[in-house]
Formats: sequence, structure tokens, C-alpha cells
Amino acid sequence: MSSVTYSELVMVFLVSLSLTWLIIFFHRRSKHLQSRLGDLQAVQAAHTSPVPRVGGIAVFAALVFGILIILGEHLHATFYVKLLLSSLPIFVVGLSEDLGFFASPRLRLLATALSGLVFVALLGQWLPKTGLAWIDMPMKWAPFAIGFSLFVGVGVCHAFNLIDGVNGFSALIGISASLALAAISHQQGLIDHRDTLIILSVSIAGFLVFNFPFGRIFLGDAGAYLIGHILVWIAISILWMAPQVSPFAVLLVFFWPIADTFLAIVRRLMYGTSVSKPDRLHFHQLVMRTLQITFLGRNQRRLANPLTTIIMLPFAMCPIISGVLLSLDNIKAATAVIVFFLLFGSTYYVNRLVVLKLRGVIKV
Repeated sequence: MSSVTYSELVMVFLVSLSLTWLIIFFHRRSKHLQSRLGDLQAVQAAHTSPVPRVGGIAVFAALVFGILIILGEHLHATFYVKLLLSSLPIFVVGLSEDLGFFASPRLRLLATALSGLVFVALLGQWLPKTGLAWIDMPMKWAPFAIGFSLFVGVGVCHAFNLIDGVNGFSALIGISASLALAAISHQQGLIDHRDTLIILSVSIAGFLVFNFPFGRIFLGDAGAYLIGHILVWIAISILWMAPQVSPFAVLLVFFWPIADTFLAIVRRLMYGTSVSKPDRLHFHQLVMRTLQITFLGRNQRRLANPLTTIIMLPFAMCPIISGVLLSLDNIKAATAVIVFFLLFGSTYYVNRLVVLKLRGVIKV
């Protein structure tokens, strides 16, 4: 069985680290990279000065280096290469948005679906089951299963983009999910999957050095969508190759981005606003505002931002760890999903009441 060595992982890390530094270095010298000053006025903005949004370039380059140069020497290189090819549509469209060439939300969603379709076409794999009998019956019909798989892939990719709102959080969730899926892959003897996931985690780690705690660079749409795409389709491939793995356990690995996105959709539908319209009511935004209003001061966003990540990360890690521990027990994994959704929803509701109380909007 092939295995990536520590020295090879160090090389991948250094590629990501070096390219991230270069992007930051040239950012101040490039008018085009500085042209997105409107980011500071965006409703979801969580930073106080212009920051390059093209960190996804470093992650993608390190991933390509790891796959083509290191894993490319192994026997099953076609899996890695096809996975990379499938990510190109969403990476290119996401990068165009990051560079200031407006790519509408609809175009990004279509590019995400196209990337998923390329994966299905090249590897002939899609989501084989959901763990719910009433959905699994029509899943036996390939067109329905492929369509449902594309829906899941688009949703998870978009979810990773939505949680990329405070320094380090999306990257740390990406690393954690990568390692969790790598552990499940290792248990099932899926070496190709495991090695790809480990290289992805190291590629993100090099970027993370400059992203956390003080956010000198962001993943951008290209980076967030790339990580989401690679993770969700490898997860689907794991379920295809290892039917004994619980779909609900895999859902636990993606719990936080999915829960936050689901809550955003419900919230916007309740308020009668467009589902695609950004707001400042995500979980991380409420936590950051609570820190600012209660402890740090309203003008201390630079400090409140990384502290928000530190506070949320232990809670986000719990379902991920549970997914690994319950990877072969569908009933317990499904129960855990329900429990974590209840905890997430109730905690969000309480947190929002606290923010409204602190802002004097309501009296409790």
C-alpha cells in the first residue's frame, strides 16, 4: 500500500506556505488585488482592512503539487488526477469572483454542479445511499441518485463558503474534516482516499499560518469551494467504495457547515428575503458581536475575530469526532445528528437573544 512520507508532507506544506506568503507580499504592490475595497462594506464583512482573497491559489497549487509530483508516482494516480480535473470548473469561476470579475451566485452554483458532474463522469461514482429508507428506494435509480448527489455536492460546497467568515474557522474545519475522512478511509483500506485527504489537510495548513489569528489572507470563493468540493466528493466516493460506512457518520463530519447553511435558509425564508441574500446572522457573526459588545468593545473586531474561532472550534469538533467514532453504526450516528442539530439550533437561538438584549432591541 502506498503511503505519503513525512518529508513529502513537509514539501507540500512549504509549497502552500511559500505561495501564501508571496500572495501577501505582492498584494500591496498590485492595484488589481487591492481593488476590492467594497469588501469592507459588505454586510458579512468581518475584517477592518483590505486583505487578499486569493488564498485558494496556494491551497490548490500545493494540492496539485502533492497529487501530481508525490502521489503521481503511485499505481492509482488516475483517481487523484480525475479528482483534480473535476475541481477545475468551480475553482476557475470562484477565482474569477475573488479577482473582481463578478461571478453571480447562480453561476457559482452551476459551476459547482458542473464540477460534481465531471467527477461522476470520470469516476462513475455517486451517492449510493442516505441511510433513510424512503430516499434510498428511488436512489436505486441511477439518474435520481446522480441528481441527488449533485444537489448534496452543491450544498456542501456552498456551505463551506458561508462559514468562511472569521479568521481560520473554515480552514480549521476543512483540516478537521479532511483528517476525519482520512481516518475513516484508513479503517476501510481506501489508501487513495486517505492519502489525498492528508495532502489536502497539509495544503490548507500552509495557508492557515497566515490566515489565523489575524487574517492576513483569506481563502476566497475559489479556496472555500475547492475544499468543499474535494471533501464532499471524496466522502461520496468513500460511501460508494465502502457500503458499511454510515451516511449519517459522514454527515456528522460536515455537520457545522451544513447546520449553519440550513439555519440560514430557514431564517431567510421566515423573513421573506432571498435565500441567496447575505446577512449578518450566521453563528460566528453572533458570537463575534457578543464578544465585542460584552467584553472587548465595539471597535475591537480585529481581536474578536480570532477569539470567535477559538470559542467555536471545540463545539464544531464534537460532531466531527463523533462521525469517526460512529462510522460503522448508522443508528447511533443518526441519533447523534439529531442531538447535535437540537443543540446547534437552541444555542443559536439563545445567542441571538443575548445579542438583541445587549443591543437594547429587546428586554428580557
